[in-house]
Amino acid sequence: MIKSFFCWLLLSFAAAGASAAEEVGAEDRRAVRTVIEAQLKAFAANDAAAAYSYASPGIRTQFKDAATFMEMVRSSYPMMIGPTGTSFFVPEWGAGVILQGVQIRDREGRYWRALYEMQRQPDLRWRINGCIIIEDDDTTRT
Repeated sequence: MIKSFFCWLLLSFAAAGASAAEEVGAEDRRAVRTVIEAQLKAFAANDAAAAYSYASPGIRTQFKDAATFMEMVRSSYPMMIGPTGTSFFVPEWGAGVILQGVQIRDREGRYWRALYEMQRQPDLRWRINGCIIIEDDDTTRT
């Protein structure tokens, strides 16, 4: 219950925005979206190596190799494999990372809300450092 509330709170914050939040520049918005879309495309193509390449070093260390990472996605995030639609919310800065909300429609027609934590690497590329997903219902659908 607490975890669900916390996830809802984070996702609501990302969707609604905060007046004190620093705006994410157009170049970073495009780069973050490109990374997320590329990883989703890799999931749909069952390309574990490509999907794994978009994960941050911390995530890659946690899952050791691309096959283990892909198996985790298949078992814990099946809605991320071949979604029929995505809608990106306005990203925001938070504690040195970009938080990017994405609404996802899975193959069964259910909606999900994902909050990606995007981490800039020393080479200035963006990588996915985690993702929280909750089912989206009529009260949160955009």
